[in-house]
Amino acid sequence: MRKHILSMLVENQPGVLAHIAGMFAARGFNIDSLVVGRTEDPQFSHMVIVSSGDDLTMEQIRKQLGKIITVVKVRDLSEQNCVERDLVLIQVRCTPEKRGEIRQIAEIFRGSIVDVGPRSVMVRLTGPEDKVEAFIELCRPYGIRQLSRTGLIAMPRASQAPESAASSAPRTKRARVATVATPASEAALPPS
Repeated sequence: MRKHILSMLVENQPGVLAHIAGMFAARGFNIDSLVVGRTEDPQFSHMVIVSSGDDLTMEQIRKQLGKIITVVKVRDLSEQNCVERDLVLIQVRCTPEKRGEIRQIAEIFRGSIVDVGPRSVMVRLTGPEDKVEAFIELCRPYGIRQLSRTGLIAMPRASQAPESAASSAPRTKRARVATVATPASEAALPPS
């Protein structure tokens, strides 16, 4: 059992999310996190699902997802070099005397304080899952009042070998997805 990150391009239609989540539930698999949002083309959405399972089972799930009419493309990013980010909003108990400590911890993790109350502060932090988990553990001794996370989003790094045209193009029965050329200045940026 290991974590798998499935990245999907889906048609932006009602019921797509329910259909995909239902497919996982029908097979008895838990979704650890699920994030979905529109792409640069409003006809399509990008969905990232994190689930755990053995390689064979997850390959079967990937193939089943590929058979769903509204799913344009499915990729397992688990074996690829990709950029992963999670966002957390965490409200931590603290008196005015302890605010400096929380601020220092947030700065070390490159987080920022987004709200201050009489007995608490709220910190926003983005980063890889392990960074977010480490920050949460450091906040536990102060007392966590509330915590909300977005779930993992991921994309392959630009340095990845390009896919073949056949595997990256949407199926012919669907509208073509517009490809956006990356300016040379963006290609020269270091990985985040």
